[in-house]
Amino acid sequence: MSDDDDNAFLDPTSLYAARVDEGDLKRDAAQESVLPELDRLRRELRAMPHRSQRRGFLRRAKTVEAPKGVYMWGGVGRGKSMLMDLFVETLDNVPARRVHFHAFMQEVQKGMNAARKEGISDPIGPVAEKVAASVRLLAFDEMQITDITDAMIVGRLFEKIFADGVTVVTTSNRPPDDLYKDGLNRQIFLPFIDMLKDRMVVHELASPTDYRLHHTDLARVYFTPLNSETRAKITEIWSDLTGGQSEPLEIDVYGREVILPFYRDRRARASFYDLCGHALGPADYLAIAEAVDILIVEEIPRLSRANFNEAKRFVTLVDTLYEAKVRLICSAAASPEFLYIEGEGSFEFERTASRLMEMQDRTWGKPHG
Repeated sequence: MSDDDDNAFLDPTSLYAARVDEGDLKRDAAQESVLPELDRLRRELRAMPHRSQRRGFLRRAKTVEAPKGVYMWGGVGRGKSMLMDLFVETLDNVPARRVHFHAFMQEVQKGMNAARKEGISDPIGPVAEKVAASVRLLAFDEMQITDITDAMIVGRLFEKIFADGVTVVTTSNRPPDDLYKDGLNRQIFLPFIDMLKDRMVVHELASPTDYRLHHTDLARVYFTPLNSETRAKITEIWSDLTGGQSEPLEIDVYGREVILPFYRDRRARASFYDLCGHALGPADYLAIAEAVDILIVEEIPRLSRANFNEAKRFVTLVDTLYEAKVRLICSAAASPEFLYIEGEGSFEFERTASRLMEMQDRTWGKPHG
């Protein structure tokens, strides 16, 4: 439906069917299989007392039994984020927040640091209370836990959030049992997995189709020269890959923040300056490669002794993306073999040019399935 006000009165199954009828979506059995759970959750959330009524209820009860959430997992590009967004769209007046899980955890850590500065001995408490006071539903995109700091926080944080009546819907590329797999002190993390499975319905999306590439012609991924036509083509590809929706992603690398200005569902878009105009190194580029499957890098200039440091970083970035099998889409001032033709480092750049040409093959990238 094009009218968002009308969407609020549709359940996810009806809205999904309307989008199929309008040609915005292609019917997919794996996606349809989770719709009854999303319908159920919408009904239960809308039936809960409004916040003014809940305050009185909270005084009479130690915990609020919130509806069970939904944990959708499966391969990248299977439509998990689309389904979650569609679900949130139907919630009408239910207070909800949709946020990337990594960004949420960074907010939590900042909130805890602020609480510690105020002398609060248990900083998780006020952070959880603030979350519970503002929403009845948290919708997380891409739950994945690789950082020991997050692993040590999430158990107590979610225990408090759930106890305060907040429901969680999340997407993930992994089943709950594989979260923080092989992580340090993982046994401390295991009760959190049990909590997720108790408070959420776990549902696998086993679609054979990668919808990130379904409507997008990626036969061409390297665009030159830098002009309005190239910029329009890059914008068109990004819109196809993301539906026009994105948010910044902050990646913590040993206490430093690396920012991808535009990010959604393991797809990111950044300029050459964003990635190579700052003092980033191999660890930063490795973190980026681990966070994305498709990366658009725009406005790559001609390289020479005049921008030697930026050129060196670009070489490291390409090497890292190449080794990680990240699908790379570029706009540049020249074709790879003519990007860096003079000055110190031009000979070494021949390998980078070769890799850039190899990465243009339409079969290049991480296997999905």
